[in-house]
Amino acid sequence: MTADKTKSDAEWREILGPERYRILREHGTEPAFTGEYWNHHETGEYRCAACGEALFSSAAKFDSGTGWPSFYRPVHPDAVAEKHDTSHGMVRIEALCGSCGSHLGHVFPDGPAPTGMRYCINSASLNFQKKQD
Repeated sequence: MTADKTKSDAEWREILGPERYRILREHGTEPAFTGEYWNHHETGEYRCAACGEALFSSAAKFDSGTGWPSFYRPVHPDAVAEKHDTSHGMVRIEALCGSCGSHLGHVFPDGPAPTGMRYCINSASLNFQKKQD
């Protein structure tokens, strides 16, 4: 897939399927400890499940204990956009794909060094590309 912010809702629904559409396009979340990548340890790159753009490296992944894949930084500064989010009676920073605007999860200032940030991401927002030896 390629980055494309012009897709209609019907096109996104067809491409993503019901669960990924709910999370990526309707800003949903998956239950903790249920996603494919929360306890995933292979070496490679995590890409946006909607457009295929690179988002996170496995080198920046850490076990936050939250039940969602967590990273301390994106692969490059423009990979993940941030937006103020006051939904559900909370004040948070939403993480969005910098290319297609799909919802990934949220960003919190309680991660490890060197950034101190925790990008808490839904597994359904990601596809993994294993590093080739």
